[in-house]
Amino acid sequence: MKKYIGIEIGGTKLQVLLANEKMEIIKRSLINVGEKKYAKNIQKKIEDVIHKFLAFKNVCGIGVGFGGPLDYKTGTIVTSHQVKGWNGFNLRKWLEDISGLKVQVENDANTAALSEACYGSGKTYDKVFYVTLGSGVGGGYIINKEIYHGLIPGESEIGQMLYDKAGTTFESLCSGWAVDKKVRKYIISNPESKLAELVGENVNSESKFLVRAINAGDQYAYAILNETAEDLAFGLSHVIHLLHPGVIILGGGLSLMGEMLRKTVASYIPKFVMKAFHPGPDLFLAELGENTVAFGALILAQNISN
Repeated sequence: MKKYIGIEIGGTKLQVLLANEKMEIIKRSLINVGEKKYAKNIQKKIEDVIHKFLAFKNVCGIGVGFGGPLDYKTGTIVTSHQVKGWNGFNLRKWLEDISGLKVQVENDANTAALSEACYGSGKTYDKVFYVTLGSGVGGGYIINKEIYHGLIPGESEIGQMLYDKAGTTFESLCSGWAVDKKVRKYIISNPESKLAELVGENVNSESKFLVRAINAGDQYAYAILNETAEDLAFGLSHVIHLLHPGVIILGGGLSLMGEMLRKTVASYIPKFVMKAFHPGPDLFLAELGENTVAFGALILAQNISN
């Protein structure tokens, strides 16, 4: 049976999967990129894993979801906002040289959108918009199971969309880091709150404690979630007016707040969308969890090998 390699290269996450054509995972490698994040260090770790995976028979292609703008036709990285050393690097050629296989490179949000459209929450829809709410905010639009591409080096960059003329972006309000910052600010002023108690000594991903704090009765924790949900709905209203997809899917770390976030965002969407479009597209949470980007990369590998 044919096998494929799917690689996820993010600002904080590096994952490599080996799977067969039925998308059954054979091997998984979650790699610690370390505190000092440099492209050369990451490349060495990827190369080591690929050589191990190539020991399996019938490996036919490699797909990559990369966290940043790129030229999908050549596989050249334009920039990485989190890791130094990627700018101008031809990732596709490098991978082809070390593996001898065909390679396809895509933006990670596009890749995640593809996997959710083919195997996740959007599989019954022909027009799917995906939003990743991680350390940053990205987007991907899928039409009939294919990635919509604008001009190189990117498209669907919802995180960079402006909320006002002062330069406030969707990402600066709705990313995981932005919500973590709101939580930190609150618990400094309210050290006796339930949210402060739950966060404790944690210094990363403080937003993951919001739902537990809300369930414990912390009203300001709910205020943070509610404000974030309203901002999300406002940003998504522009997607709806421009593209009117059949479904919008929320993914990334912030989406792990689950149904409480999804339901609150959905409740705000009609407020910002013209009445002719009410009630708006379906709104779902991503189904594929930690595999969302890597599964999309596997689909890219299959497509380029067939």
